[in-house]
Amino acid sequence: MAVEIAVETPLQDDVRALVAELNAALLELTPAEHCYHLTVEQMAGSDTTVFIARDNGLAVGCGALKRHDEATGEVKRMYTRPSHRGMKIGAEIVGRVEALARQEGLTRLVLETGDRHPAAWTVYERVGFTRCGPVLDYPDSEWSVFYEKSLA
Repeated sequence: MAVEIAVETPLQDDVRALVAELNAALLELTPAEHCYHLTVEQMAGSDTTVFIARDNGLAVGCGALKRHDEATGEVKRMYTRPSHRGMKIGAEIVGRVEALARQEGLTRLVLETGDRHPAAWTVYERVGFTRCGPVLDYPDSEWSVFYEKSLA
């Protein structure tokens, strides 16, 4: 099984379906008012680069870099389909996000994830992210866990 990861537009039917699956999975664990989704239309904005993982053409994972200013980028919309978990696809996507952020001169990556996502925490911690207080304009909530990584 050769999974390939590339920058793609999220405005494709199969990517829309993948993002809908991500949204449904998040809503099973977190109240809607504490889910901070980007729509696929927002993901297609010039401030965001989307990475799609494909297995024989099938979209099986995603993640994105959203730029907030000249120094800060945010890891967004990380998801791997259950059928492909355990293959380090998430870590590979985060690595691509980080490489792009470094290439663009960003000095800090941040992210918000849910309080019921220990598998995600493991991915982020293994690649050097550390827990921190609230980032960007996210509220301090019992439903959120925040991470940051210095790229300087």
